[in-house]
Amino acid sequence: MHTCRNCNQSFRTELALELHLDTCKQGQLFCQECGDRFQEGDATQDGWHYECPNDDCDGDGLQDDLYRVEDVRTATH
Repeated sequence: MHTCRNCNQSFRTELALELHLDTCKQGQLFCQECGDRFQEGDATQDGWHYECPNDDCDGDGLQDDLYRVEDVRTATH
């Protein structure tokens, strides 16, 4: 079994998991440059290179400008 790291849903094949990851609602990316949130599949054409899908933004690269939503911590006072 293959399990999604975002929503814990299980899949029988790795391919089914990969297809799910492109649309997983809990697997959103966050752009530190413009503040937009979007699906992982919207940020890549080939699965290797990532950039913010917002045309007016220069954010690119996972862990450079783009972060998974669960990796972003909000400040509390």
